[in-house]
Amino acid sequence: MRRERTPDYANRLDVPMRIKGRGAPSNPEGRFESLTATREDDGWERETEPEPRPETTVTEERARTIISHNESPDIAFTHSINAYRGCEHGCIYCYARPSHSYLNLSPGIDFETRLFAKTNAAEQLRKELAKPNYVCSPINLGANTDPYQPIERRYRIVRSIIEVLAEHRHPFTIITKNALVERDIDLLTPLARDNLVHVFVSVTSLDNRLASTLEPRASAPHRRLKAIETLNAAGVPCGVMVAPIIPMVTDKYLEKILESAAQAGAPAAGYTIVRLPYELKNLFREWLALHVPERADHVMSLIRQMRGGRDNDPNFGSRMRGEGEFAELIRQRFQLACRKYAISRGRPVQLDTSLFRVPRAASPQGELF
Repeated sequence: MRRERTPDYANRLDVPMRIKGRGAPSNPEGRFESLTATREDDGWERETEPEPRPETTVTEERARTIISHNESPDIAFTHSINAYRGCEHGCIYCYARPSHSYLNLSPGIDFETRLFAKTNAAEQLRKELAKPNYVCSPINLGANTDPYQPIERRYRIVRSIIEVLAEHRHPFTIITKNALVERDIDLLTPLARDNLVHVFVSVTSLDNRLASTLEPRASAPHRRLKAIETLNAAGVPCGVMVAPIIPMVTDKYLEKILESAAQAGAPAAGYTIVRLPYELKNLFREWLALHVPERADHVMSLIRQMRGGRDNDPNFGSRMRGEGEFAELIRQRFQLACRKYAISRGRPVQLDTSLFRVPRAASPQGELF
């Protein structure tokens, strides 16, 4: 078995400083960049002068396609929609960060500050649902970047997508870590009565201070639990995702999260183990060195134990759950807690695809019925 040799990041002197309100402490070049830029001191900058705080910018774009397809055997859906590229939540563990490299942007600060909004998403969705070869299958909102990240308040793209799905009775699922999902209860409740929607809210820990550095612009943990309660009270089935579980950082909250979610009415639960593809592994090491330096090497050691001696395991079947003794311990703890708090594992019911109505092409004579 080949093991990757990695430096002791907890003892490095060149670890970047924390940027308040942001998850990544640096902005490294993506893996496709041929040029590397480094900062040099020219003598003009004062040591005490604070770094400028990076502001969020949003570029509006028109998507050529909106429904993504996957054939992954360890994902519960084959269709997904991402209304935004990049995510202002700034979760340092986000496996989607490396996707920003395809835009010649950094998976670091760029991923959480240089965002792209697909303003024609609803229009494009209606076109794709109307294609003759389209086969109805539940669509997931939030597979890559969070559908309810802060800029959704302004752009309302996800709401427009839900309106199209509701109009054509198309089933869908939502995964989010933002309580903004409560805004769309008026749309979700009638759909839930026809078994057309299921929501999962991701809760990583119950520590507000930890969450403020781990996922700085997502809703606070207690607020997410409140969203689970609000949705279920309104008749919208809303489960909890304990995701991702980070050994020696968030795993201690597993049972308490499941207990709190069960008390909030969550009918189902799921979990994943932290994944560190491509550039994410070094960004995550920087975060560990900044926030838990005394445990940084131990955390990475446990991750590699679950990943066959590597920082990341991309293989189907093991990439979500991990392997080895620690991964097995997590699995057993999850199962026991679900049993104790009477919460089912995975999605409780299959959504109904039989109600789907294919969009009709617009007619110059208008609609009679």
